[in-house]
This record gives sequence, structure tokens and C-alpha cells, in this order.
Amino acid sequence: MTERPTIDFPDSTRTASDADSSPTIPKAVALAHDRESGDTPRIVASGKGFVAEQILKIAFDRGIKVRQDAELVDVLSLIDVDSPIPLEAFAAVAEILAHVYKVNDAAKHRAPPPKPLEE
Repeated sequence: MTERPTIDFPDSTRTASDADSSPTIPKAVALAHDRESGDTPRIVASGKGFVAEQILKIAFDRGIKVRQDAELVDVLSLIDVDSPIPLEAFAAVAEILAHVYKVNDAAKHRAPPPKPLEE
């Protein structure tokens, strides 16, 4: 049996939704949002264990911002993939997206990035 490699991501690099609801089984949820359409953000991937590790690996490999938030991932992981986020998650997701948009806009204009979100 081949042992799966583990992925260790330092907390300082985490800033969109992922979390461990238990010390040994990670959970991750990936969201997509079209800023210009105004549509509700959608869940595009969700999983635990190895699937969560792969979601995180893809995010980090692509430079996608990741944030650790156990409560938010617990809510979002109950929703089907390709579904809009639930009303209960709007405020938390809006805060994350606002920060991501500020960081991206600052990078485009070469301005200093805003301070990181507090967890």
C-alpha cells in the first residue's frame, strides 16, 4: 500500500475557506464568484480528508487565497457542489471576497496591500 503524502500548509499563508473540524480529518470548501455578474458565490468543490488536501493543494499551486475558518467550512460543507452559498454564510463570505478584491486591486495598481483579515 502506498502512503499518501500529507500536505502541511503554514497558517500564515491561509486567507479563503478551509478548516479542520477534527485534528486528523481536514475539510475544505472552494468557492467561485463572478464579481461583475453580481450572482451569489457558488460552491465549486467540497471534501474532507484526501479530497480536502487536494482542494488545498490546487488552491496553493494556483496562488488562490485560502482562509482557515472552521465554522464557515462546517456550514458550507453541508451544501451541494454547484449550489449558491446559503444566506447564513453571506456575511462571512462577503468579508472574505471584499478582502480578496482589495488585495487583487492593490496588486493591479501596485499599491500596498491592505492589512490581513483577522481570524
